[in-house]
Amino acid sequence: MPEPTRVDRETTPAPSRPPDRHDDAPTLPPPSAILAVGAGGVIGAAARLGFVELFPNHAKGVPWTTLAENVVGAFLLGLVLVAILQRWSGKPHLRPFLATGVLGSFTTFSNYTVEIVTRSEVGVAIVYALLSITLGLAAAVCGVLIGRRLFRPRDARQPGSTGGSP
Repeated sequence: MPEPTRVDRETTPAPSRPPDRHDDAPTLPPPSAILAVGAGGVIGAAARLGFVELFPNHAKGVPWTTLAENVVGAFLLGLVLVAILQRWSGKPHLRPFLATGVLGSFTTFSNYTVEIVTRSEVGVAIVYALLSITLGLAAAVCGVLIGRRLFRPRDARQPGSTGGSP
């Protein structure tokens, strides 16, 4: 008697079915995440407005206020993302609220680019662009490094523990 054929599921193609019309449709985040981003956006935009009112940019020279907003925002984003990943990963709406909402609306890449384009002094525009990128990256790295120190997993903070980096 012939031996029964073995069906290998990994190499056997699935039966064909008509393609689902929605297979390629983008998935939207849940409404609660959208609300978290919106609520955070209101707070971040209000903070940005307050920052600009306290420290207005001048028409000439480097727009220090926008530079400061973006550098502070980059630092805080690095710090907040580490905190969320290492300490508060079980809170799914914290990242959309703080990172995308609050800090996303506090920092302003669009304002930065418009200010570069509208500056009549080419040298100032180049210095501003280089400062923004360099200081923003440095601030984000500092935020991540400080965040790693402050928000180490609890077991890594115990004296004599071998978990985590110092």
